[in-house]
Amino acid sequence: QVQLVESGGGSVQAGGSLRLSCAASGYTADRYCLGWFRQAPGKEREGVAAISTNAGATYYADSVKGRFTISRDNLKNTLHLQMNSLKPEDTAMYYCAAVLRTFCGSLSWRLKDEYNHWGQGTQVTVST
Repeated sequence: QVQLVESGGGSVQAGGSLRLSCAASGYTADRYCLGWFRQAPGKEREGVAAISTNAGATYYADSVKGRFTISRDNLKNTLHLQMNSLKPEDTAMYYCAAVLRTFCGSLSWRLKDEYNHWGQGTQVTVST
């Protein structure tokens, strides 16, 4: 049973930084594409970033490119999202997700229906 547990969310002022973590268990890390999604109140869940099994390929939403960095440690079964230069529009619940796939796919990485394992989420609030 794959389990994903996010941590690291919180409240920060615009321009600040946060580092999200996702602890995974119950799976073989190097066989899963991992992603971060977020959902703001009243909005659809959207893909933020994803990383392939060997970290050779990473994908980012245009809105976070240059500000967010996704990384993974397969030995520790952890996924991270370093978020810098945060903006109020980054406020959302952030979820990590996993799918049994070597490559995330340049188009499919951002599709929430492609992922079949989800964490409970961690809240990020950015104030002006």
